[in-house]
Amino acid sequence: MKVAIVGVSGAVGQEFLRVLDEQNFPIDELLLFGSERSAGRTYNYRGKDYTVQLLRDEPEDFRGVDFAFVSAGASVSKKYADAITKHGAVMIDNSSAFRMDPDVPLVVPEVNGEDAFDAPRGVIANPNCTTAIMVVALKPLNDISPIKRVHVATYQAASGAGATGMDELVKQYEELGEGKEPTVEKFAYQLAYNLIPHIDVFLENDYTKEEMKMYNETRKIMHAPELSVSATCVRVPVVRAHSEAVWVETERPISVEEARAAFAKAEGLVVIDEPAEKKYPMPLFAAGTDPVFLGRLREDVANPNGLTFWLVGDQIKKGADLNAVQIAQYMIAHPRKQTSA
Repeated sequence: MKVAIVGVSGAVGQEFLRVLDEQNFPIDELLLFGSERSAGRTYNYRGKDYTVQLLRDEPEDFRGVDFAFVSAGASVSKKYADAITKHGAVMIDNSSAFRMDPDVPLVVPEVNGEDAFDAPRGVIANPNCTTAIMVVALKPLNDISPIKRVHVATYQAASGAGATGMDELVKQYEELGEGKEPTVEKFAYQLAYNLIPHIDVFLENDYTKEEMKMYNETRKIMHAPELSVSATCVRVPVVRAHSEAVWVETERPISVEEARAAFAKAEGLVVIDEPAEKKYPMPLFAAGTDPVFLGRLREDVANPNGLTFWLVGDQIKKGADLNAVQIAQYMIAHPRKQTSA
């Protein structure tokens, strides 16, 4: 298998190398691409050094590539997509560039893996991190009874803003501990000892772009254009791993017992739900791990057809690189299918 990584020098790009290794992804040839700033750097993968090539608008650079994992931002994805896919490579894109395009599938393999094979442009979009984490838990409930409405409050770690976000949070704590003014560059305000109810830009409806991503992407992934989704997304002073409080309303009531049994069998989901023993998911323990963790499962006392629960997932893993690699793994595992290019 010939694999390319575009944007390898960033936090998500670096995680790709780790995830591909952890997943024992079948790689015979590896190509790394980056900007002028990154070109010439070397990275080690499975004991071998690889040099980053300059990303060019040149299809020949991607001839023979089976999968190209792209994590260099929406503008780069849009500019180079045609070159990457020209000779048949499947481009799995981490940016928001193509997520809502009708001819680009938006895929979480545990939920809608089959959609990956309906990619006429050769491009498959990876969802927003918070959406990917949430739909893994929505799928088993929706299989029991169609979901009518979802409310979600997210508690998103600094890592959602990349390596610079994590670095800034750590630096702020250090500076405040030394009695200095904290550096505030990446976030709208000081994040240390604070919460910021503002992720991405505000839109005309006063939701943020991040919140509307959850609205639109959940409906697309779940094949549920009538599904109501309302989100409030909050940046929290946690280095890595996002958390979500979710309220779900289904067409018929689902008991806690029925839901727990469905969650226990669901792919990619781990239930940690013993509140009396103080056992529940937390980012402290989820960071760097693969699954989505679910706990605090209970009936919604405000809605007879409702359930509420708590999710935690590493958004660099399931919310980005791991999901992208799982898309490729799903396609390899179903060779009878063919992607149109």
